[in-house]
Amino acid sequence: MTDVTKASTPEVPSGEGLDARLVVERGAFRLDVPLAAAPGDVVALLGPNGAGKTTALRALAGLVPLSDGGRLRLDGRELDRTPPESRPVGVVFQDYLLFPHLSALDNVAFGPRCRGTGKAEARAQAATWLERMGLSEHAGAKPRRLSGGQAQRVALARALATHPRLLLLDEPLAALDARTRLDVRAQLRRHLADFEAVAVLVTHDPLDAMALADHLVVIEEGRVVQEGTPGHIARHPRTDYIAHLVGLNLYRGRAEGHTVRLDDGPVITTAEELTGPAFVAFPPSAVTLHRDRPTGSSARNLWRCEVAGMETHGDRIRAALTGELPLAADLTTVAAAELDLHAGATVWATVKATQTHAYHD
Repeated sequence: MTDVTKASTPEVPSGEGLDARLVVERGAFRLDVPLAAAPGDVVALLGPNGAGKTTALRALAGLVPLSDGGRLRLDGRELDRTPPESRPVGVVFQDYLLFPHLSALDNVAFGPRCRGTGKAEARAQAATWLERMGLSEHAGAKPRRLSGGQAQRVALARALATHPRLLLLDEPLAALDARTRLDVRAQLRRHLADFEAVAVLVTHDPLDAMALADHLVVIEEGRVVQEGTPGHIARHPRTDYIAHLVGLNLYRGRAEGHTVRLDDGPVITTAEELTGPAFVAFPPSAVTLHRDRPTGSSARNLWRCEVAGMETHGDRIRAALTGELPLAADLTTVAAAELDLHAGATVWATVKATQTHAYHD
């Protein structure tokens, strides 16, 4: 499923915020991503590896030149040919890139110093930022003495200390362990809520995107395939990548009343009544598995399948099924054992119509 479907972009007041069309050509690869955001907005760029997310971020930072047709305006100012060091842009890199020979305080003071602020004033500003980040007691520590979460907050403080009009975050939580990630994500959310300019976040983690961003832009093969609020995208995925990202089984077909005849499969009975091209989605948890064909089941959808594989998914088992309808099903460890599930096993999968969600293509 590769059809481009673009939701409405946020309305940006004239002359304020970000107004860009990021066009970058590199050999056979072409990035063409329109991007708009108002001051105070947090936009997340999502996409598989090689989609162009990092290229888009580097283009915003001025580290990659725009190709013909590209443009970049920030608060009404053309930045296409402005060198990176002269742009009102702050960047938080995935690996933080703190200066190892400088203390946390001097790392944060580095930005204001580069903008012409005197040493004493720059250090005073840095101290204020470290206090905001809850890191005052670590002001004198070198990066090697900091935990991953502390280093991330120092990098954020260093980016914010220059009072940027555009804040770029490149996988800011990727280097953290799961336990630290949860805490730092919550802290980052609070800091971004207070940020009055535009923030653009690149991530492959849907939880980071859903928790931190107001607006999601999904990129595949250098182009936008879907954009909208986190809730809208989670509810209405339009490509296999997005469906996998938000944990849904997704199919495309043609609706006639309460049924959708799939392009390459059977008919699915749905709760919604639609006519015309449509998507149908349902979570793996909506699928019930049986070893024998069920009788007397209230489920309107029934398919004969084969277990292709199984893996642990949180506290449940996720079974990948092939057959009449390829799908994913979630079940408890106990249920998997009782069904004697294994690769190659034949099962019957049922889904109630009320647990499906149909929407127009």
